[in-house]
Amino acid sequence: MSADTMTWGHSTVHSACPLDCPDSCSLDVTVGEGRVVKIDGSTRQPMTGGYICAKVRRFGERVYGESRIGYPAIRSGAKGRAAFERATWDEALDLIVTRMTEIRDRSGAEAILPFSYGGSNGLLSQDTTDAELFQDFGASRLARTVCAAPTSAAAIGLYGKMTGVGYADYPLARLIVIWGANPSTSGIHLVPYVQQAQKAGAILVVIDPRRTPLARRADLHLAVRPGTDLVVALAVHHFLFEHGFADESFLSAHAVGADRLRERAAPWTTARAAAIAGIDADDLESFARLYAESSPALIRCGWGLERNRNGGSAAAAVLALPAVGGKFGIRGGGYTMSNAAAWAIDPSAWRSTAEADTRIINMNHLGRVLTEPIDPPVEMLFVYNCNPVATMPDQNRVVRGLLREDLFTVVFDQVMTDTAMFADVVLPATTFLEGYDIAKGYGALSLQLVQPAIEPVAEARPNVQVFAELARRLGVTTKAGAQTDAEALLDVLQGVPEPSRGQLAASLVAIPDYGPSPIQFVDVFPKTADGKVHLCPESLDREAPDGLYGYQPDPGDHGHPLALISPASDKTISSTLGELRGPGVLEMHPNDARARGIENEDLVRIFNSLGQMECEVSVTDAIRPGTITAPKGLWRTHTANGSTTNALCPDTLTDLGGGACFNDARVEVAKVVEAEWEGRDVSFTVAPGTVSTTGPVSKKGTLTEQ
Repeated sequence: MSADTMTWGHSTVHSACPLDCPDSCSLDVTVGEGRVVKIDGSTRQPMTGGYICAKVRRFGERVYGESRIGYPAIRSGAKGRAAFERATWDEALDLIVTRMTEIRDRSGAEAILPFSYGGSNGLLSQDTTDAELFQDFGASRLARTVCAAPTSAAAIGLYGKMTGVGYADYPLARLIVIWGANPSTSGIHLVPYVQQAQKAGAILVVIDPRRTPLARRADLHLAVRPGTDLVVALAVHHFLFEHGFADESFLSAHAVGADRLRERAAPWTTARAAAIAGIDADDLESFARLYAESSPALIRCGWGLERNRNGGSAAAAVLALPAVGGKFGIRGGGYTMSNAAAWAIDPSAWRSTAEADTRIINMNHLGRVLTEPIDPPVEMLFVYNCNPVATMPDQNRVVRGLLREDLFTVVFDQVMTDTAMFADVVLPATTFLEGYDIAKGYGALSLQLVQPAIEPVAEARPNVQVFAELARRLGVTTKAGAQTDAEALLDVLQGVPEPSRGQLAASLVAIPDYGPSPIQFVDVFPKTADGKVHLCPESLDREAPDGLYGYQPDPGDHGHPLALISPASDKTISSTLGELRGPGVLEMHPNDARARGIENEDLVRIFNSLGQMECEVSVTDAIRPGTITAPKGLWRTHTANGSTTNALCPDTLTDLGGGACFNDARVEVAKVVEAEWEGRDVSFTVAPGTVSTTGPVSKKGTLTEQ
C-alpha cells in the first residue's frame, strides 16, 4: 500500500475509480486507524480536476454499511427470503465445487451460466481468472449486451472503434451536440468544458426527451420521442446531401457507402422526421443548418439513444454525421462516444483468448432462459459484478426463474443486493478500496493504477483470488496461475504496451502519446481493415431487421400509451450504491398528469401487461408529454410494491448487437386513492446478529386505484 502523506495520524492513499463511468477519476483516499475517513478527487488524472461525484464520495458508506456482506453464507430458508447461515470459506467453496461437478457430470457444464457485467470496469476484477475458470470448465458463455452493445456494433462497423475527441478540446468547438447523454449524472467532468465552450461563443444543442441540466443551458433542445433518434439523424443527413453540405472530397477519399446512406436518408425530410419525433420541424431544420455551417462541430453521442428497437441504426446514423458533414481533421471537431478501445491492451498476456465453442446466452434473456425449456437447462447461475434482478429487463420473469428450487445460485458481491436475496450461497467480495486493479477511462483518456487503501473488511476476498481457488479445487489450470490480485496485476501489466506501462509505474497514470485529446483523422484514424469509414457496412446491413438505417415504428401497446424511460441518475452507478439511495420517484409532464387526475406527490401505479410499479410521482415539465421517467438502477426496496421499471420492460432486442430495449416500455399510469401498504422488512443473517434492510414505505393498508 502506498501512502504519500500523513497528517495527524491520517495517511493519504493515491488510487482511482474503476466503476462504470466514462471519467475514471483519480482519487485521494484518507485513511485513519485502518478505516476510510474521506474520499476525494485528485489532479493526477488531468480530467478529474480535483473533484469527484457525490456517489463515489459516499463510497465509504458502502464499505462499512449494514448491507455489507462480511462472511460467506449458505441459504437456510425459503428462496427469496434472504435467510442465511454463516459459513466458512472452505464450506462455501466446497459446496460450490460439489454442485458444479454434479451438474457437469449430470447435464454437461453448459448448464452452468456465469453472469457478470459492469459492477467494475477494472481490468483485474473481470475476465481474468474468472474467464479462464468458466471457459476451461466448459460453462455457457454470456453475451454481455445489456448496455453499449448496439453503439459498439455501430462504432466498430463504421470506424473500427476509432478513438474520439477528448474533453479538453470541447472548448474549441463552435457547435456542441449532446445526443442521448446526460453528463451531469454520468461523466460530470465534461460539463465544465462544455460551459467553457459556451462562454467562448459555442452553440449548444441537446437531444433528449428530458430537460437535463445541460438542456436547460442549451441554445436548442430537441425533446424527441424515445426511439426516434434515428429519423432525426437521417433528416440531418438528408439536409446535408440535398443542400450541398456533404463533404464530397472527404467522402471520396476516406469513406465507402456514402451513396447507400444518401439513399436511406432520402425519404427523411425534416418535416416527416419532426412529425414522428414529436418536435418542431423548424427547430429540426435549424439544427441541421447549424450542424452544416458550424466548424469545429462536435457530437457527444451517448448511450440513451441505443435503448430501443432502432438503437444500433440510430447510433450509426449519428456517428456518420461528422464524415458526411466534413467535421474531421480539425481540433474540436468530430465525435466522442466510448474511448475504451484507445489502449492497445493485449489480454492474451494474462488469459487464453481462444474462442470457446460453448453456447452463448444473451443476458437480456435471463428471465426466459431461467423459465423456458432449453437444452440443457440452466441449473447453476454464478453472479458477480452484477445485480440482474435490478438491471435486466422483464424483471418479474427473472424473479420467477430465481425462485426455482432446482436452480443453484451463487452471488459473489460486496453488499446484499436484490439478487443476493435469492442466492443459495453468498460470497463476500472486496471493493476497489481493498485491492489492486487497473482503471481504464472510456470518456477521459487515461489508464490508472488502483491501489488498496485498507485491508479487506471482515472476510471479503477479491475476485481473482476466489476464482483462482475455485479453479484449483476443480482441477482447472489457468494460463498465468495468478492466485492474488497483486499477482494478477503483474500479469495484466504485461498486456499493457510501453510506454503506458512505464507511465503507470512512475506516476500511477498513463496518457496516450497524442495526449488526452486526439484530432480524428490527424492523430487517430479508423481501425477498419481498409482504414476508411464504412457508412453502410454489409455486416450491419444484414443484421438489422429492416437493413441498416431502416426505421422500425413505435411498438405501441393498446391501453398503454405512455413511453417509459429509465435514465441514469446522480444516486447510483447503474444499480451500484442502490443501498444508499431513497425511494424512487416517477416524473410525469403536467399535461399527462392532468388527464389522469394526478397531482404532484400522489402515489401512482405504473403498469402494462408485464407488471407494475408503485411509487410517488413528481409532476414536472422537465419531461416531454407522452413520456414518463423513473431512475435506472432502482432496487426493489425503492418502490412500494417491490418492482422497478425493469418489471415493465420487454426483453426484445435492438436492431444491432442484441441490446436491451428498455425505452420501448409502453405503460399507463393510474392514481392510487388509498395508497397505504405494508412496508417490507427483510432480514438476513451473514454474521453473528441480524442485519435488516427496510423498504422506504411504512404506510399500512390496501391498494386501491382511481
